[in-house]
Amino acid sequence: MAGALLLLAGCATPRSGPPVPPTGPTPTAPPQVSSLPGPQSLPGWADEDHLAAFQAYAETCRVAREPAAVRQCERAQHIRRTSRPVTPSMARAFFEDGFGIVEAPPAESRSPLLTAYFAPEYPARRTADREFDTPVLGRPSGWSRGQVLDERAVIEAGPAPSPPLAWMRAEDLFFLQIQGSGYLTFEDGSKARAAYAADNGRTFVGIARPMAERGLLPTNGTSGEAIRAWLAAHRGPEARAITALNPRYIYFSLDPDDGGHPAGAAGVPLQARRAIAVDPASWTYGDLVWISAGAGNLVGARHGYTGLVMTLDTGSAIRGPVRADLYMGRGEAAGAEAGAVRHPLRMWRLVPRP
Repeated sequence: MAGALLLLAGCATPRSGPPVPPTGPTPTAPPQVSSLPGPQSLPGWADEDHLAAFQAYAETCRVAREPAAVRQCERAQHIRRTSRPVTPSMARAFFEDGFGIVEAPPAESRSPLLTAYFAPEYPARRTADREFDTPVLGRPSGWSRGQVLDERAVIEAGPAPSPPLAWMRAEDLFFLQIQGSGYLTFEDGSKARAAYAADNGRTFVGIARPMAERGLLPTNGTSGEAIRAWLAAHRGPEARAITALNPRYIYFSLDPDDGGHPAGAAGVPLQARRAIAVDPASWTYGDLVWISAGAGNLVGARHGYTGLVMTLDTGSAIRGPVRADLYMGRGEAAGAEAGAVRHPLRMWRLVPRP
C-alpha cells in the first residue's frame, strides 16, 4: 500500500536541518500528578531493562527544564554517586516512585507512527576516482538560513563553488544528506564527522513513493537498504534522475570523530535505542517517554519496539503528538534496521512527581 512507504531510506524522516527549539507545551501535563498511575501499569513494563533505561536517563536528563523533572534528574545523579553499583531493582524503583504516566492522545489528522534513524558511516576519499566521484560540499559563501538556492540537479551538474571536503559514492552522499550528519572513513583509516552546515532552502521530497509507482521497487519493499541497493546498481544518469526528484541539497562541515554518537537538537549525544525525535510543538526536550509500537509492514521489519526513551531530537517531517523517530545508533547494522521501521505507535509521558 502507498501508505506503507517510507519517505526515503535509512530513516523515514529527513533530518537535514538546524535544531528546532520547542515551541509549545507538552501535550500531557496533568494538574494532579499524585493521582496518576505509576509506570508499572504500562504494557510490557516488567520486561524492560530498567537499569539500561536508568543509565540512559541519567546521561541525558539534564536537558529538562521543568522543576519537577530537574529534581528527578538530581535524584538520579545522587543514586549514581552513592550506589555502587546501581542494581536493576533500584533502577526500577526509581521510575516507579518518581513518575506517574499519562498517554498522549493522537491527533485526528495524523496516524500514530514510529520510524527510526541512525548515524551512517560511509567510506570516503580525499581525491576523486571512478567510484568515489561525488563531492561533499561545504557551506556556500554568504549563505544565510532560509535562502533559496538551486535545486539538487542544478547543483550536482554545475562546478563546485569551493574545493570539496571529501568525495563519496553518489548514493552514499544522498543518504548522508537525508540523515543530516554521519561519519566518514578515509582510505588511510582516519575518520571524520560530517555535520550539517547549510541547505539550499528547498523542500524535502521522498523518493520511495515514485520508485514504487514506477515499478522500480515493490510497495512493501521500499526499506532504506532496498532503495540504496537500487541506486547503487543504477549509478549514473538513471539513479540521478531518481534522486533529482528530491530537490533538497545539504552542505556539510567536517569535524573530528570522537567515537561517540551525534548530538540531537537538545544538544546532548544521543543514546542508541533510548532517544527519540519528536515534534517540538507537542513535546519538550528531556521528556521521559514510554513507547509501544506493534508490528510493522515493511519487508524485514521487527515485530515491535517497546521501552523507555528520552525526547532529545526533532526532524523536519516529525509532526503530531504521537509521532516519533527512534535513534538506532551508528553504522550499517543500525541503518539496515532503521530503514524497515514503520510501526503503529502509542506513547505515554512519564510525568515527574514533585
